[in-house]
Amino acid sequence: MTDSSTHILLIRHATTDWVGRWLAGRTPGISLNDQGRGQAQTLAKRLAKTPLAAVYSSPLERAQETAAAIAAPHGLPVRIDERLGEMDCGDWTGRNIEELRQTEQWRQLHLQPGSTRFPGGESMLEAQARMVAALDQLRAAHLATTIAIVSHADPIKAAVAYYVGLPLDLCQRLAISTASITELSFSPYGPRLLRCNDCAHDQPEI
Repeated sequence: MTDSSTHILLIRHATTDWVGRWLAGRTPGISLNDQGRGQAQTLAKRLAKTPLAAVYSSPLERAQETAAAIAAPHGLPVRIDERLGEMDCGDWTGRNIEELRQTEQWRQLHLQPGSTRFPGGESMLEAQARMVAALDQLRAAHLATTIAIVSHADPIKAAVAYYVGLPLDLCQRLAISTASITELSFSPYGPRLLRCNDCAHDQPEI
């Protein structure tokens, strides 16, 4: 029986020197480091035999570089969609993450993301709205196929929360690692989460 569902692979970009150290947000010019380039190539090899109909990316360099690696074996162009971009971190863009963790506002952003926003920036609710609008449009344009979308941790968490009915305040309980795959399928019966934070391709051999 032919699978008539539409599948979306939500992929977080591979790692950079900023990951876990500074809050990159929408800072331009942040590229993958050596580890990240290796992750992207390993991810590309894993998805080389997956029949992708299209590859979409956030406009940020780290996402585009990851998307380019995935698209290459399929001979596909990388299509940029601004709605897939990272959170606007406002006044916190470029700040040291360890310092931010000491603040009450950081705690609230992680415990109550549905009702909190980055100072001078975006809220998780706004990020969820733009991500869902993008995904709904893109899946309608690629019915009964599989597409790859390279984005960022928080926007992916917000989108997954929407489609599985998870309250937005609980979305930070989801883990979305660099170069991970999270898969949603859409059928006439609604969305299903098939896998989340799949990093099997990035694990050392036993």
